[in-house]
Amino acid sequence: MYIVPVFYVLLISINFSASLKTVHDDDLMNLIRSETYVITLFSSKNCAECDNFENAVTSLEEEFTKSFNGKAVKVINSQLTRLYSPTKEPLLVFFRHGIPLLYNDVPSEELILHTFLNNKEPVVKELNDETFEHLTQAATGATTGDWFVMFYSPDCVDCQRLQARWETVGAQVKSRMNLARVNKAVGGAATADRFGITEVPSFILFKLGKLYRYQIKKYDIASFVSFAQEWYKNMKPERIPLPKTPFDELVDNVVINLQENILLVQITAAMFAATLAIYVLLKFMKRTPQKPKSTKKGDKDK
Repeated sequence: MYIVPVFYVLLISINFSASLKTVHDDDLMNLIRSETYVITLFSSKNCAECDNFENAVTSLEEEFTKSFNGKAVKVINSQLTRLYSPTKEPLLVFFRHGIPLLYNDVPSEELILHTFLNNKEPVVKELNDETFEHLTQAATGATTGDWFVMFYSPDCVDCQRLQARWETVGAQVKSRMNLARVNKAVGGAATADRFGITEVPSFILFKLGKLYRYQIKKYDIASFVSFAQEWYKNMKPERIPLPKTPFDELVDNVVINLQENILLVQITAAMFAATLAIYVLLKFMKRTPQKPKSTKKGDKDK
């Protein structure tokens, strides 16, 4: 008579005690480096929404292991949270080969599993001066589709914090366009110069032979997706410049060097002008005939 109630009490207590393994920031970084797939819940204490996410992820642990050998953990009050998103906990991040993808929806087991299964590989492509035109075909017809490109540099903190969001944007629009990054400082300087990129992060949408600059100072996922799908129509389209030839780059380098060394050029020009003036003066003095000395009459009679 008392077996059934006791059984249910035990079952309920087991379910409520089930939770994700808690790790510290250092342990998480080691996991990300050593494991191919890591699902991480950034949580905080006394957070009801965090508990809802934890319940959903806990229920999916077996499926994660079976589908892609994924490890699921949580960190509480992590210092790394702001590195992946400006929002507060809960934050669910899927690391694939160390590259983060944000889960940007409600704590639904079905949606979480669908999102992760469909994005097991990173979406954003890394382009440089050698591969940009070949892959995007921006100036020759764009038969590879539309491209939304972020220009960044390794020393840009905002750029680092955007990586997870940029991957998430890519996951949401990958059926319509390609997302990419170009390192302005290393490997992509010529491409950045081609499109007039002077600061990072900067974003350009290449669509149907035109480029549209993202000039909105909002770096959230919804704003990027909205721009890529519709909002770009409010921006003035620009003609896509052709890639520079080696001669163009040589001329540009000469001009840049001259601009950077303008003082040296001015000093050199002044010295040359002074030298030329002295040379002309000496030539003039040599060619001027000297008048003969006059003799007095008295001297002539002697």
